[in-house]
Amino acid sequence: MRWTLLIAMLMLSLSSTAQCERENEAFKHGEVLNYDLYYNWKFVWVKAGSAQMDITQTRYHGKSAFKANLITRGSKQADKIFIFRDTLVSYCTDKLVPLYYKKAAREGKRYYIDEVWYTYPEGKNVINNRHVSSKGVVSKEQLNSNSCIYDMVSMLLQARSFDASKYKVGYKIKFPMTEGSKIVNETVIYRGKKVIEVNDKKKYNTLVFSFVEYDKKNKEKEVITFYITNDKNHIPIRLDMFLSFGSAKVILNQIKGNRHPLTSIVKEKKKN
Repeated sequence: MRWTLLIAMLMLSLSSTAQCERENEAFKHGEVLNYDLYYNWKFVWVKAGSAQMDITQTRYHGKSAFKANLITRGSKQADKIFIFRDTLVSYCTDKLVPLYYKKAAREGKRYYIDEVWYTYPEGKNVINNRHVSSKGVVSKEQLNSNSCIYDMVSMLLQARSFDASKYKVGYKIKFPMTEGSKIVNETVIYRGKKVIEVNDKKKYNTLVFSFVEYDKKNKEKEVITFYITNDKNHIPIRLDMFLSFGSAKVILNQIKGNRHPLTSIVKEKKKN
């Protein structure tokens, strides 16, 4: 689903694998995040399903790597309106350089598979895309870039280690992403800080960002507003999405295996 772009706060990088590297300072093996999904249906918020993201330490072609899975599932009630079943898989190096990405999606009557393989010969970034349409038609394309290119999930993994403490409200972050057979430049805007309560019954201090798009007249359109914990984990805890067919929300209900203490939790004041 498009909403998985939201958490991608990546700046343009220089060429070569080493220059695309970033120290992982946010997560560890065994982290699991669970979410509830909601749609606004005729002015009523309806629970539409669930999502889970987990991160494990594994191996990719014999070398140590992180594997991230992001799975979304609609409820039976939501299926009557719109069926969605998304499974996203991403492998990256221990230094968060993308290696492989796959999205298998059933969205309505459409089922498709996108795959991306990343290689870095002679300091260049070479991206091999493979798309299988709902009719089984296979298309392939190779893209070359001097910048570090990411997919939805690998962008999220890198972005969580960014230091947002020096961001000013309105600061724009631009990042390149592979989308189908092309590379697109996306924009995220820092909106400030806010206290948010989610479905684990806790309140968190958060950093607020907007994922925006621009029309042909360069007019800004808000696509997603997202909130991440204002601590070293930088966990996305809520997403407000403005879709072509209505509004949706993704709200955290459980955190397991977090690397750092959740210092962003707001402590309730004791009553006298």
